[in-house]
Amino acid sequence: MPARGAPSGIEVLVLVLLAAAVVAAVAFAIMWARTLEMLRASRRTEAELDRRSHEERDGVRAEREAVVRRETLVAEREARATEMAGAMDERAGRIDALDAEVRAKAGEADRTLVDAERELARVAGLTRDEAVADIMERAEHDARLRAAAIAHDIEQEARSSAQKQASGILVTAMQRLASEQTAASVVATVDLPSEDMKGRIIGREGRNIRAFEQVTGVNVLVDDTPGSVLISCFDPVRRETARVALEELIADGRIHPQRIEEAFEKSKATVDQRIDAAARDALASVGISDLHPDLVPVVGALHYRASHGQNVLAHVVECGHLAGMIAAELGLDVAFCRRAAFLHDLGKAVTHEHEGSHALVGADLARRHGEHADIVHAIEAHHNEVEPHTVEAVLVQVVDSISGSRPGARRESLEAYVHRLERLEKLATAHEGVERAFAVQAGRDVRVMVSPTLVDDAQAAALARQIAQEISAELTFPGQIRVTVVRESRAVEIAS
Repeated sequence: MPARGAPSGIEVLVLVLLAAAVVAAVAFAIMWARTLEMLRASRRTEAELDRRSHEERDGVRAEREAVVRRETLVAEREARATEMAGAMDERAGRIDALDAEVRAKAGEADRTLVDAERELARVAGLTRDEAVADIMERAEHDARLRAAAIAHDIEQEARSSAQKQASGILVTAMQRLASEQTAASVVATVDLPSEDMKGRIIGREGRNIRAFEQVTGVNVLVDDTPGSVLISCFDPVRRETARVALEELIADGRIHPQRIEEAFEKSKATVDQRIDAAARDALASVGISDLHPDLVPVVGALHYRASHGQNVLAHVVECGHLAGMIAAELGLDVAFCRRAAFLHDLGKAVTHEHEGSHALVGADLARRHGEHADIVHAIEAHHNEVEPHTVEAVLVQVVDSISGSRPGARRESLEAYVHRLERLEKLATAHEGVERAFAVQAGRDVRVMVSPTLVDDAQAAALARQIAQEISAELTFPGQIRVTVVRESRAVEIAS
């Protein structure tokens, strides 16, 4: 028989029963000794009573009655002790019999186990340890299969429950949000006090209107609408600056090239103030008070930007409120989620100045101005250019989709149109010697301002041809696009 290890369950039971028998025997011996002692005390009491009865026969009667009662009590105790002793003897006998039976069964089980191990080793060619390892491996495999099945059921139930809960949260947030729908336009209207003002805007032989369009980079339409002129430009900041400048010129009444430049510089300052005010209002709306000062004008510039026809500043404010409401339902940090959603389109204010997608440009901008790493990640991951790995990043994707998918919120054609105009200007400004480039006439005309010291007349003609070829090769557009290179030399002297 192989060496025995730790005692088996049967052996432990036998030991317990033996200990119980010993304890019972000791208890019986103690009770029997106490009973004998009580009998001896009773006999001494009787002897003493007999001795005194001879001396005080009249006073002993009461004491004898007490003795009788005591004897009766002792007799009852003796009877109970005798009965208990019998019960203990009976229990001891049963314990002995059970012990013998357990020992017999333990021996039989040991023999059966040894025979089974020998048979298993003979049939499978395995040692005892190898057989145990094989059984444990199979048991573990079965347990894993059952656990996988249970986990799959739990996962399916959780998905179904999460789907219902998520739908409820999103519907509740959308119902609670009240946001106006704003659509961007590429045309601004300026009212005129009289029809005579159109002639003053045009100037002698078109001098004023050409100067205005060259300085502001917009296209002015003076004949289409009575009592007003139209300013057309895909860049909303540039269009707003030109509109403010033209209103200033109309109010002043003096319209000539030098005054146009002065009004344009003044209007740029005015628009900058409006951008700052729009940013402050938006930040107050979403409860952000610690944004880096350099990011405030960037946020304000979103007021004049559009995404698929939707005002970007209104879009990010809407996303901020949606993120806050959903975060509250999910038990997340409301202020943190609202901030991440508000800043997610930050790059759209500067993508015309930097190469790359607005998500990556905005993330880099936020990173350089000290925003939290999780907010930077939410910005760069909201269009899946970076894989989202936080709950906040996924939440920003959700609210961005909700805001953009509302009926009437966006128009794809406008976004494509603006992108084409921006690409036209970038193609022109990429050449050496080009100072500024403006896409006007709805993208049918590109006006390129070059430095007269770097580009001569012959080079200007070659530059116009080269830009036209690049536009034909890289862009798809209906009709034709005219490229006009303007080389202007100015001589200024001051008399004193």
